[in-house]
Amino acid sequence: MASDSNKFPLWLFTCALIFSHVSLEFSSASPQTEDKLSVRVVKGLFRSRRQACAHGTYEHEGRTCCLCGVGLRLKTHCLANQNHGQCESCESGTYSSHATAQESCEPCTSCEHPNANLEVAENCTRANNAKCRCKKDHYCSSGPETCKVCHPCKECGSEGVGVACTATNNTVCNAITEGVNGGKISGIVFAILVICAILIGGALWYRRRRKLHSPHQPSSQTNGNATDVELQPLNDLQLHHVPDIADVLGWKDMQDVAMRSGMTKVEIDSCKRVDPTDSEEQTLQLLLKWVEREGKGGAKQLTTLLRKSRKKEKAERVEKILRSDSTAPSDAPVGI
Repeated sequence: MASDSNKFPLWLFTCALIFSHVSLEFSSASPQTEDKLSVRVVKGLFRSRRQACAHGTYEHEGRTCCLCGVGLRLKTHCLANQNHGQCESCESGTYSSHATAQESCEPCTSCEHPNANLEVAENCTRANNAKCRCKKDHYCSSGPETCKVCHPCKECGSEGVGVACTATNNTVCNAITEGVNGGKISGIVFAILVICAILIGGALWYRRRRKLHSPHQPSSQTNGNATDVELQPLNDLQLHHVPDIADVLGWKDMQDVAMRSGMTKVEIDSCKRVDPTDSEEQTLQLLLKWVEREGKGGAKQLTTLLRKSRKKEKAERVEKILRSDSTAPSDAPVGI
């Protein structure tokens, strides 16, 4: 038992002595610098084996060759499987941004096209193509990657810049001021009024002319009874009736008549925008548009719609205006 316990320390001592001897022999056989160099060479060999064809492979005449890396082109193919051929750097003015087996590199993009308004954003290298951008005060909506021509940015006048011009969008100017809009609206209203005055004047002149050249017709005799008034036919609604009838109706009832007769809200609102502060002018314009829409028979249609809207009093006043038209020719069309 005692002899077994003495063997263990002796064995351990023998191993330590052998390890120490081997270490001394190895250190005496090569200097420290050569030892480090040997380790690096070994590591490099292992790394080369692990990284064979690190950029991928291609097939050539039954052999699997390694692709040339970024910025390189193929000069000669490999002579053995999983081996590199001869690669060379891309010439000036060319590039290769991917591993390749091509024998030539791609030509660099030029930003010097005449009238394209481009300038260089990034120079071309052997590994990357050149990148262009729009010159100052120019834009291209398709973006810098695909843009071929840049356009001059829009210049705003007195309205001012709403959104500044960038490389990808044009300038957006502010909306025209209300003063300018108001001037335009006033001009439109004035033009409409002039046209209406000309139409009304022409209608009155035409009626007088016809009256002068028509044979005299005795006026209808009535005894003043309400029944006789009802029996009198309505004269057709003419332009010279419009101002008096518009005064009777007012905007609210005229709008109701227009909607009941099928006019759209857009048509009605267009009359309201003629002069937002003058309801009488709005009513006049809407009635003119309604008369033009209805044509013959408009007089009867107007009074009928007023009665259906329970505006009997206004309907009677309108009928009175139409019946008391002493200037109407005897052969004027009768409202239906």
